[in-house]
Amino acid sequence: MKVRAYITRVMGSLLAWYSLGASALDNQQIQVTASVAFKAPYLEMVQDFEKQTGVKVNTNWLPTVEIVERIKKGEAGDLVILSATNIDELSKNGYLIAGSRIDYVNSGIGIGIRKNTPKPNIKTQADLKNALLNANTIAYSTGPSGVYLSKLFENMGVAEQIRSKLKIIQGEPVGAVVLRGEADIGFQQIPEILSVPEIEYLGPLPPEVQYITTFAFAIPSNKSNSKAVQAWISNLKSPKAIPTIERYGLNPSP
Repeated sequence: MKVRAYITRVMGSLLAWYSLGASALDNQQIQVTASVAFKAPYLEMVQDFEKQTGVKVNTNWLPTVEIVERIKKGEAGDLVILSATNIDELSKNGYLIAGSRIDYVNSGIGIGIRKNTPKPNIKTQADLKNALLNANTIAYSTGPSGVYLSKLFENMGVAEQIRSKLKIIQGEPVGAVVLRGEADIGFQQIPEILSVPEIEYLGPLPPEVQYITTFAFAIPSNKSNSKAVQAWISNLKSPKAIPTIERYGLNPSP
């Protein structure tokens, strides 16, 4: 039922897109500034879109902190894709067009370790606590997942015990740090963990402590919502995009 409702919601946008015709969008370019949380499925879809429409999509993949800085400086381009929490805050302060938020995907936090190493049990919060205490080095990112994890470690009562073990990663996937042997265990958005297939994906955080981030589209206040931008959003939210999105551990937002 959820998929059917999702398809019904986006059909109107898709019909508007197709009615534009390729010639209406030909030779246009759009600049996107985006979180790396959904980079892999996004890149799978962008080439077909460019061929179909003649629109060139230029995307800067940046950590959340840098995206926010660019938005505040008016340097984020035509479209941003960022956590809904950040978008709401930036919209409230006038950096993004009010009402331009369109939810895209929902992502949980995943856990990765090096292959051929002992697998900790992570089914419950107690299991997670043991895994953290037994690890020599723990890596997590500066994005929404990292902000949440910092609070979670405090709530679990292990923050002081593991403080010297923590590595906060910015500018590359946490999985890359795990792969190099610089961390025993890594935490990040599930698709970002999966983006480094050379490590082993243990699974998501236990359900009782899982945190879901909604990533959404928004238009910077110094830009207009062009037809090319509308077409790209419609493509990313189209029914044909669902299998690609789900393959990377994401769930499409209704």
